[in-house]
Amino acid sequence: MKDVKVLVLTGYGLNCDHETAHAFELAGAVADRVHINALIDGSASLSDYHILVFGGGFSWGDDHGAGVVQAVRLRTHIGAAVETFIAGGNLVIGICNGFQTLVNMGLLPGFDGDYRSRKVALTYNDCGNFRDDWVHLAVNPNSPCVFTRGMDRMEYPIRHGEGKFYAEAQVIDTLIENGQVVLRYALSDGTPARGRFPENPNGSVDDIAGICDTTGRVFGLMPHPEAFNHPTNHPAWTRRRETDRRKGMDGRPGAMDTPGIRLFRNGVDYIRNRGL
Repeated sequence: MKDVKVLVLTGYGLNCDHETAHAFELAGAVADRVHINALIDGSASLSDYHILVFGGGFSWGDDHGAGVVQAVRLRTHIGAAVETFIAGGNLVIGICNGFQTLVNMGLLPGFDGDYRSRKVALTYNDCGNFRDDWVHLAVNPNSPCVFTRGMDRMEYPIRHGEGKFYAEAQVIDTLIENGQVVLRYALSDGTPARGRFPENPNGSVDDIAGICDTTGRVFGLMPHPEAFNHPTNHPAWTRRRETDRRKGMDGRPGAMDTPGIRLFRNGVDYIRNRGL
């Protein structure tokens, strides 16, 4: 069986590359951390990979806005190569700063195969400060998103100051009609947050936490699935372990996949099942 190969971008303020690569390896892939300059100067090639990851962090210190400088640099130098990568049936995921970069590049929302027009924004949190917390998320079962297949609810951590999803009403309507709204911030029971803080931590329109393109192969989200790669990552893991023990379940840390690993495994399995 051939390896599913993942390219995790690193460099210039990105700081989630190690744990993202680790999470993909736990999900069954071979992950390489590749500096942005290596793609630009040609010493690394997207054609050698099946999944491209725009990871979290603070690229270029969020100068001129989160993800803006990274988006300009990548669009200018390898924009066409990324579009070819997508057209070849491969996967792209952008997490937090990576999501901000995807929308700034125009890779999302990707209406009608348009991967160049910027139609949505991720801007300053309504609360006026940086949020570092865990959130509940509800998955849209009608979304074509490859990464969330078979998932309905999850908890992931967030850590951002510019995570408010915003777009004109017509764009929001199109996203909803197409099923491109993948994740929404929710209450603990999975019902809509309806803008309530802190369940919706940033004031995102319609509680939107993640969207995909029309193919479901390009996906961006503000929460960090890679940061839930082991049960002990969750702040309530000891309580959950004891609850599982009392139910007669195996409550050992690491005994079960986390929602973070399941999300990445969906992507890996998609590539493997389509035939490498």
